[in-house]
Amino acid sequence: MKCPYCGDLENKVIDSRLNKDSTITRRRRECLSCDQRFTTYERLEVMMPMLVKKDGRREAWDRQKLTVGLEKACEKRPISRDAIDRFVDDIEHKLQDIGAKEVASSEVGQWVMAGLPQLDEVAYVRFASVYRQFKDVNEFMDELKTLLATRDEEKKNGA
Repeated sequence: MKCPYCGDLENKVIDSRLNKDSTITRRRRECLSCDQRFTTYERLEVMMPMLVKKDGRREAWDRQKLTVGLEKACEKRPISRDAIDRFVDDIEHKLQDIGAKEVASSEVGQWVMAGLPQLDEVAYVRFASVYRQFKDVNEFMDELKTLLATRDEEKKNGA
């Protein structure tokens, strides 16, 4: 592992810990050249399906792309980075569970849209405005009405 401070490749692991669900290993390292400490994260690499875009292009799954989109939607909201990571983990698990070699990106988008209201309703509206590409305020209002109706229905059925 290359030291982020001096670029040397020689370092030692001081501490290793697993996250709660044992999917990520956090390693604390010390550079043998400059004695600076840094942290690395190790994640199991699994074969993810290719995403088929609307125009027919195929693109490799990119966890970071979804994470960045969710971070923008959750900006200035009380949503932790851990909550976003768990949300992305759930999407990845769905992708792995279906076992297909290719998945339509629109299907992944629908999974995100279905789960996002439980994470944060404001983040849902922000994400929807980009994902659904609203053409005017009326389309935006229709989406808000649908969200409110769904929330009211869930409260009615849950109570």
